[in-house]
Amino acid sequence: MSFRYIRVEACRGVGRYCFNRAPRNAVDWDMLEELTPAFETLRDRDDVKVIVIASMVERYFSSGADISAFAAVRDEQMVAWIDLTQRLAALIRDCPKPVLAAINGVAVGGGLEMTFHADLRFAASDARLGQPEINIGFIPPIAGTQGLVRLVGRSMAFRLLYEGTLIDATTAKEIGLVDFVVPPEKLADEVQAYGEMLAAKPANTLAAIRRCLIDGGATSFVEGAQIEREQAVSLAGHANFREGVSAFLEKREPEWT
Repeated sequence: MSFRYIRVEACRGVGRYCFNRAPRNAVDWDMLEELTPAFETLRDRDDVKVIVIASMVERYFSSGADISAFAAVRDEQMVAWIDLTQRLAALIRDCPKPVLAAINGVAVGGGLEMTFHADLRFAASDARLGQPEINIGFIPPIAGTQGLVRLVGRSMAFRLLYEGTLIDATTAKEIGLVDFVVPPEKLADEVQAYGEMLAAKPANTLAAIRRCLIDGGATSFVEGAQIEREQAVSLAGHANFREGVSAFLEKREPEWT
């Protein structure tokens, strides 16, 4: 399945989900309607073990929503916009496959919000990131407030949302908004290499880790521990666990199913 504004491709187990609406990857209604089905395409492909959210546009990861799309929006249309974006956030968080983000250039608004729901974020050293929605009297609607506060904490989330200014990649790493900062020319290769490393690991265990941290991390300690218990019991009954134990004892590389 092909899309006009999202490039979907795969290489050695790593699927790339790339914004591709020049010149700034601004999300209009047409692009918005492609975001969820394009992600579902990679989620459902057997040859894709890891998904990377990235950009095909030089100097822009995403400028967020195309503001001109809001000029004539009425209440019911805004409800539809928000419902679509929150469905996308839930889709990313519920995905059984690891999700990484490769952030280049300017990354603001909705595009950046999508990365809050990824597992790890790589940023080019010249990237500039922020949530400027307050400057148009709005808030991040892709479950952005909830994703942001869980990444950077309450006080920093208030600052980023109240001030609406952009920060550089180094500052983003210092506050926990991104995990790795790499030279721009190495961004794609670094993320690909990390994705291939994950793709070589047991898929069911990666999925279990995601559930423990994403679902468990949003509950109480006791509830999270119960999710952990359920996942551990499920893993213990899987062929991959028996293979992993055997391979360890026999001092050989495991062969995962």
